[in-house]
Amino acid sequence: MLEGVITWSLRHRMMVIILAIILVAIGARAAVNLPIDAFPDTTPVQVQINTFAPALSPAEIEQQITFPIEQAIGGLPSLAEVRSISKFGLSQITVLFEDGTDLYFARQVVSERLQTVGLPEGIDPPEMGPVSTGLGEIFHYIVSGDGKSLEELTTLHDWVIKPRLRSVRGIAEVNTWGGLRKQFHVLVDPTRLIKFDLTMDELFEALQRNNMNVGGGNIAQAGELRLVHGVALTTDLRQIGDIVIAAHNGVPIRVRDVATVELGHEIRRGASTADGKGEIVSDIRWPLEFPARPPCPRASASRRSMPAPSSLNTSSRPSRSTCSKARCSSSPCSSSSLAISAPGSSSPRQFRFPCSLPLTPCSASASPAA
Repeated sequence: MLEGVITWSLRHRMMVIILAIILVAIGARAAVNLPIDAFPDTTPVQVQINTFAPALSPAEIEQQITFPIEQAIGGLPSLAEVRSISKFGLSQITVLFEDGTDLYFARQVVSERLQTVGLPEGIDPPEMGPVSTGLGEIFHYIVSGDGKSLEELTTLHDWVIKPRLRSVRGIAEVNTWGGLRKQFHVLVDPTRLIKFDLTMDELFEALQRNNMNVGGGNIAQAGELRLVHGVALTTDLRQIGDIVIAAHNGVPIRVRDVATVELGHEIRRGASTADGKGEIVSDIRWPLEFPARPPCPRASASRRSMPAPSSLNTSSRPSRSTCSKARCSSSPCSSSSLAISAPGSSSPRQFRFPCSLPLTPCSASASPAA
C-alpha cells in the first residue's frame, strides 16, 4: 500500500505539488480566522431561568415554582439535561441542550413553554438569564466613595453607572454584588391598628391606591386643550405617612397613625468585600455569547475627568482569559469616560474604555489592575 502511494506520487509530481499548495492555503486561512483564547469557553448550550419570590421558603420554592417550571420545559427539542436549585426567595433552573443547538432557538422554545406556567398569585413571572455563560465575566470593579453609605453607592450604581454600561455593545448583563438596595418600610403597630378598627388589607389597599399617577382626560377651553393629570406618586417618608386609610366621624386616619414609616433595604442574600476594608459594592459584566467581542480596557497616556458633585472610585480587575485576544476599538472615548482605579497601586497607569460612557455625576482616575 505504501509503495503504491509513493509510486503514484512520483508519477504525478505536479498534481501532488498542486494539492500540497491548496492544503497549505486552507491551513493558513484557518489559522488566521481561528479564535484563540487563554481559556476557551467549553460551556454547553444552556438557558437559565430565574424566579424571585422573597416570601417563600426553599421547600415552598421547590413545590410551587421549581417543579411546575421543570414539568413545563420537559420534552423540548434537543433537550439534554435540566438542573435546578431552590433557595430562600429564589428558584434557578438551568436547561442544557445538545451540542450544535442554536442558542437563540433554545431560548425561543424555553420562552414559549414559560408562557404556559401558572404560578401562585403575587409571584413575578420567570425570567431568562443573559445570553452568556459562567465563563463570560470579563470585568470586575468596585464602587466606593468617601463618606458614602452602602445605600447611596448602590443607588448610584443602579441608576447612573449600570445603565451606561448596559448601552455598551456586546454587554449582556451587569450584576451588582453587595450593597443595600433602598426601600421604604411601613412598620405596622397591631395595637394601634385594632384601636382604629382597621385591618392589614385596608392598609395595603390604601398604600396601593395612593401611590400612582392617573390621567383625568382633558378640558377644551378657548381653543386650547388642557390635560388633567392626578399626581399621587409618593416620593418620601412624609408623603407615605400622610396617606389616608379611612375616616371616623370625619377625622382622617393616616398611615402614620397606625404605623411607623422609615427607610430600609431589601432582604440581603450576601455581601461583598475587598482588600480587608469592609463591605463594598462590586460588579461583574457579562459579554454576549454571540458575537464574542468583549470591551477591554486599553492603555492610554492621557487622563480624562468630568465635573462631578461627588467622587467615585472603582477598582478594576479585568479577566485575563477574555481580554487576551479581544479586539478593542481604536476610537477614543468621550470626555466623560468611566473612571477606574485599582486599589493598592503605588504608581497607577491610566487607561480608558474604547467606548463612550457619559457618566456625568462621577469624577475619575483610571489604572489597570495587575
